[in-house]
Amino acid sequence: MKVSVIIVHYQVKDLLRNCILSIQKYFQGFEYEIIVVDNNSPNSDWKTLMSEFSEVNFISLDKNFGFSKANNIGVNSAKGEYVYILNPDTEIEGNYFKEILDFADSKEKFGSLGLRMHNLEGDFLPESKRSIPALVNSFEKLFTSFSNNTKTYYRNDVGEFDIAEVEIMTGANLLMKKSVYQEVGGFDERYFMYGEDIDLCYTILRKGYKNFYYGRYSILHYKGESTVKDKVYLNRFFGAMNIFIDKYYKKQKPFQYLLMKAGLKFKYFLEESKI
Repeated sequence: MKVSVIIVHYQVKDLLRNCILSIQKYFQGFEYEIIVVDNNSPNSDWKTLMSEFSEVNFISLDKNFGFSKANNIGVNSAKGEYVYILNPDTEIEGNYFKEILDFADSKEKFGSLGLRMHNLEGDFLPESKRSIPALVNSFEKLFTSFSNNTKTYYRNDVGEFDIAEVEIMTGANLLMKKSVYQEVGGFDERYFMYGEDIDLCYTILRKGYKNFYYGRYSILHYKGESTVKDKVYLNRFFGAMNIFIDKYYKKQKPFQYLLMKAGLKFKYFLEESKI
């Protein structure tokens, strides 16, 4: 088994169906499996897909454990040499994945890889390639946007269609060897949603592996179709950012830590006032 596709699902049945169909259409030239982990979706209509796609391994959880733990559960069942973490609101767009796997096989100390993503309107999604959160680029992420070609939060120094080493990709589409995933401990389950992909990619780098952005090919990402922008969302998003800076900055860089905490608190206040 070359690759196991892990899809954590939460009440987006129609998008999940399209995602599975796109994998089945375009994954050619290698052996693969699809594992869907449902995070206790309130609407059970998704279960009709179990009979439609009898070859897919569906795992139904009895509670919503969050993105990190659900992916870890899925990977534990995976048989592939590689695991491909994929959102249910994405679609593969061509017969290019064999080339991507060959690329990964050719790299020493391969850590992880993410493809270029675009939304339904065709607009490039800049979170496809990112830097490790630090003081300046975190300010950029929270309060403004730098459009020059410097190494900013969204790695403006790397072209949209380039293939390059980058630090951070998104968990919406993230390929890595299962052995590396297990070596670094998978997703940190303290993150319920958001931030876990940043932490995992950073952990992979700290273990001496290399991460790659593969801009030659793309996937469609509808983005946030199962997310309601409310107080729960704010608490999870900013809570995740707090976990990351507490983990990596509190003792190592105390001055930056204090400034980043203050910035997060202020940005949270601004966003909360909009709800």
